[in-house]
This record gives sequence, C-alpha cells and structure tokens, in this order.
Amino acid sequence: MSRSLKTWIIGGVAALLLAFVVAPFVYTQFLADDAPEQLSVGTTDAPEAVSGESASADGAWKVGPGSQAGYRVKEVLFGQDVEAVGRTDQVTGDLTIDGASVGEGSFTVDMKTVKSDKDQRDGQFRGRIMETETYPTSKFTLTEPIDLGSVPAVGSQVKAEATGELTLKDKSNRVTFEVTASRTAADSFEVSGQIPVKFTDYGIANPGFPGIEVENDGKVEFLLKFTR
Repeated sequence: MSRSLKTWIIGGVAALLLAFVVAPFVYTQFLADDAPEQLSVGTTDAPEAVSGESASADGAWKVGPGSQAGYRVKEVLFGQDVEAVGRTDQVTGDLTIDGASVGEGSFTVDMKTVKSDKDQRDGQFRGRIMETETYPTSKFTLTEPIDLGSVPAVGSQVKAEATGELTLKDKSNRVTFEVTASRTAADSFEVSGQIPVKFTDYGIANPGFPGIEVENDGKVEFLLKFTR
C-alpha cells in the first residue's frame, strides 16, 4: 500500500472520529441551548393570608391562560447526554374543591401542538412516536380525592399526592405522583407536577432514532393555572 493511500485512509478515519465524537461533544457542551427548567409553580408578591369568605377555595375551577404541559426525556446524542423537552400551552381542564379536598379534576393536552427546540425531533414525535393524527389528545383524570391538608393562604404552597389515570394513545394506566399547589390570589392558584411514564405501558415506540438513544421512560410535566 502506498504512503499516500495510507495517509488518505488515516485522514478519513480521523475525519469520521471528528464528525461522530468530537462534533457532538462540541455541539452539546458549547452550542446547544440548555433544556428549559422543570415546570413549577411561581411565587407571589402578596404573602398575606386571606380570611373569611375570600379564603375559601370551594367550587369549580378551570384551567386558564399561561398553563403548559409536555414531556421531558433524557437522550444520548452520539455519546453525549442531553435532555429533550417539548411543550404546548394548548391545555384545557377543570376541577372542583370542597374544603381542603380536590374531589374531581382532569386536564387534556393537544398533542399536535407540542414543540421542542428541534424540528426533526418534533417530526418523530408527531409521527411514529405519538401518532398525533390518530391520537390528537392526551388526558389525565383524577380517580381519588387529593387531600391538601388545609386551604393554602395567598402566597403559600402545599404539596400533596395525586392518583388518577393517565391516557396516552388511548391507553390508560394508574399513576400516583406529587403535586405542588400555590395560591396566587383569592381567585386563582397554580398546580405543577411530573408524571413518570414508561413508554411500553402506553404502546409508545422508543423515541430514539439513528444517532440518538433514549431510555424507555420519561416524564409528563405540567403547570396548570386555575381561575374560578
């Protein structure tokens, strides 16, 4: 083998290593945007407690503007760990409160409008992964009352456990997870949480595709802003 051919082969191998190892490292460490922070309830500038009728949260509430829901999964891009996040503000829902108990509640997400920071990922999500033309919505429905312990005052937060049915691609499974509720005003509050999801439980194809590995689980995360 001639010296020039050996040099050409060595150069080709080096170029491949650069493309498949070094380039992804540079991209994920220096060029790619950091994943958005986990959806969570905010804080309020009105920490004073309310009393009398204004303290009651009894009645019907609905999901209002500013609500979001989506997914969070961990990916391995050519050996580099990254976090993929997709979200939408097309969320509807409602719940009822009696005292410190949330008796009924549900929220529905328009899956066709979920977007991440990558068009290729979104195409995979809407196509073979979630098949949004066939299954355009996903839903969580509360099946057991949530005990808040006490009605939170304006400016305060409480944590509680929620149990219900998560429906993805028309397959439903029982889930239990922690929620955080924040009373932002006498007539509004926020609830956030993350629901663990094992893809095979819902007939969801592994989100990975050539060059990207994904574990067989992720999370549905949400921030719901309720008004009366």
